[in-house]
Amino acid sequence: MGENNLLPSGSIVLLEGGTKKLMIYGRKQIVVSEDPQMFDYIGVFYPEGYINQEYTFAFNHSDIEKVIFEGYQDEEEIEFQQVLAEAAID
Repeated sequence: MGENNLLPSGSIVLLEGGTKKLMIYGRKQIVVSEDPQMFDYIGVFYPEGYINQEYTFAFNHSDIEKVIFEGYQDEEEIEFQQVLAEAAID
């Protein structure tokens, strides 16, 4: 994984201070609230997957303590990483 690239969907991570693994299922997510924020990832508990919105977690790459499994990558993923990188420059 490149220095500025995000982990692919399907990656399994443990957050700093966390005790439960999360599976990444989305990237560059805006959490809408009084103060909308952009997060690098959105994830759910692993192995349970989606339970409901209460058990969906937005977090940043810097919050990850350990990458347990890096998700599938192919040409489409590489192209998507380039789009994300270009969007970050703008």
